[in-house]
Amino acid sequence: MTFGFSTDVENMFKIIYSILVFFTVFFYGWKLLKPNPKLKELIDRTLSWWVMISIIFFSLGFGADVAIWMLALLAFIALREFFSSIPLSFSDRRAIFWCYLAIPVQFYAISINYYRFFIIWIPILMFMILAMRRIAIADTDNIMRSLGIINFSNILVTFSLGHVAYLLVLEYPSDFQAGGVGLVIYLLFLTQFNDVLQFIWGKLLGKRKIIPKVSPNKTWEGFIGGLLSTTALAYVFKFLTPFTTSQALTAGFLIAFLGFFGDLNISAIKRDIGVKDMGSSIPGHGGVMDRLDSLSFSAFIFFHIVHLWVTP
Repeated sequence: MTFGFSTDVENMFKIIYSILVFFTVFFYGWKLLKPNPKLKELIDRTLSWWVMISIIFFSLGFGADVAIWMLALLAFIALREFFSSIPLSFSDRRAIFWCYLAIPVQFYAISINYYRFFIIWIPILMFMILAMRRIAIADTDNIMRSLGIINFSNILVTFSLGHVAYLLVLEYPSDFQAGGVGLVIYLLFLTQFNDVLQFIWGKLLGKRKIIPKVSPNKTWEGFIGGLLSTTALAYVFKFLTPFTTSQALTAGFLIAFLGFFGDLNISAIKRDIGVKDMGSSIPGHGGVMDRLDSLSFSAFIFFHIVHLWVTP
């Protein structure tokens, strides 16, 4: 046992690190044998994955509390990137300040397993607080647009990451050894690999564009290939979950399907505001928000099917 991980979780991390080792050696070997300018981005992406996976490993390894507050920090960084990318007025900044204050409240409720408060804090209570705060300054210019953007951002970032964090404190059957850590890794692994698999299938077979005005590189072949591959992986790695075979296949399908639209959602927003990336904090990947795009949709449904199927 390492850091208190179950054997299944340890094995999954060994698989992930083995994949990273393979691609690190492969890309560096390729660079030595046949230098190519495009390899720099692939190497930067691989190195960034080493950092991101190690952060996940140590955060989860030091216990649920550390992991929850690490996710809170990610929510803050992603929300800041989001608001920094979108043109908002001076009046909106006061409401944005309340969004940042909402993050520790949200994640504290998660840390004490206060589900009834968690589920209404962002979509209901903050929805009203932000409206009241905006009204209180007596500035009605673009109020509908501002409240729409701010509330949407709050749900897309803070509330969605809260659903990932809450997996760590749910009560599970006593014979389920991997626990919330296993489910978090399962969700993150499938969501991120779905992006990679859709890209690979799109490059290999892609011909028919899905929504070229939103994301010109997305194809039906990439989407379907990623969907089927991710669903298959969900079955292969179901040892991280207490799911039956049919539940694992359903979860994999939903993660892939919703992850695809989560990615498209952020792509549409970036196209609307005229930016390539939401940030530049992760070499080769853009910002934190650019890596959370698929997760911003898949986290919601995964948490609730776990809550429905698994918890006592």
